[in-house]
Amino acid sequence: MHGIIIFAAIIFFLWIARSILIPILVAGFLWYLMNAISDYYRRALPYKTPSDKHSKIWSIIFDWTSYIGTLATVCIIIYLFATQIRPMFSELFNALPAIQDRLTQLGTYLSDSVGLHFDANIIPNITKIAANIGASVAGIATSFGMVLVYLIFMFVEQSTFNKKFTAMFPAKRQSKKFRYILDSIDTNMKKYLFVKTAISAITGVASFIWLQLIGVEFAGVWAFIVFITSYIPTIGAIVACSLPILYSLLSAPTLHQPILTAVGLISLQILFGNIIEPKLTGKTLNLSTLAILINLVVWGMIWGIAGMFFSVPLLVGIYIICAQFDSTRWIAILLSADGQSPDKDEE
Repeated sequence: MHGIIIFAAIIFFLWIARSILIPILVAGFLWYLMNAISDYYRRALPYKTPSDKHSKIWSIIFDWTSYIGTLATVCIIIYLFATQIRPMFSELFNALPAIQDRLTQLGTYLSDSVGLHFDANIIPNITKIAANIGASVAGIATSFGMVLVYLIFMFVEQSTFNKKFTAMFPAKRQSKKFRYILDSIDTNMKKYLFVKTAISAITGVASFIWLQLIGVEFAGVWAFIVFITSYIPTIGAIVACSLPILYSLLSAPTLHQPILTAVGLISLQILFGNIIEPKLTGKTLNLSTLAILINLVVWGMIWGIAGMFFSVPLLVGIYIICAQFDSTRWIAILLSADGQSPDKDEE
């Protein structure tokens, strides 16, 4: 009973403090992602630590080169969104009433074909749905200033993290234990975020090219949705495919374009999401599909779209931490896909 009360109190705290915690989480996500990109830039650079006295200078130069490359990557993404994707979203939003009418006409046609009474009220109002989603995203965007402040201070203070950790755990045994946990989370999270972002970007670009080739309107919008929703397990892939397919079905004069849209997008999701990504991540996410879905629903109820977006990274952290303690190792086993939990530091 005591545990249930504590669990309920934690859930209530996460919900009531969401306006504070979500910007911190977004900043932490960006900080982690940029560090992951920077690490991969370092590996790509032709740099070997020299043995002379200039080694520190060269190390600093290559570090700054990787940081500049990371910053340039982020700036390019922001620029492309502001100049290419955002105007398309405005055009799509203006076209939603016409799409709603076509959806109603399609419902009427289908009901007449099977001889059933059709009630237009059962069709969801896509304009209202889009407005609600836009309001949720706008709520996150309005806190961009705080996100930026948190992000800056994370980068400023990250050089002191090791010193703080050493001061927190002066005992060698305890320090080794928690160092192992943090290193495990850091390694797995960086690998997950980098691979997930790279695969999501490639899937989005490939989707854009395919939709452009077959003449689907707002190809940039659908490709951006594919990129963003790729972070949301299972449901994200369904949303990424269903929206452009539905739009093509309502706007195209024949079934030729909707069929090509469905075949192309579903094939890309299977290729990149189900074949390539698991091979690149290996056993980084040895998580049960059921656990991922339940986790998705829970965080979605607490934090909405932001919770769904961050549900997997949060689950990875919980999974690794639970595996390191005997009292909670059973939780890691339940969360795992095959009953094999992460390696435990034996101290």
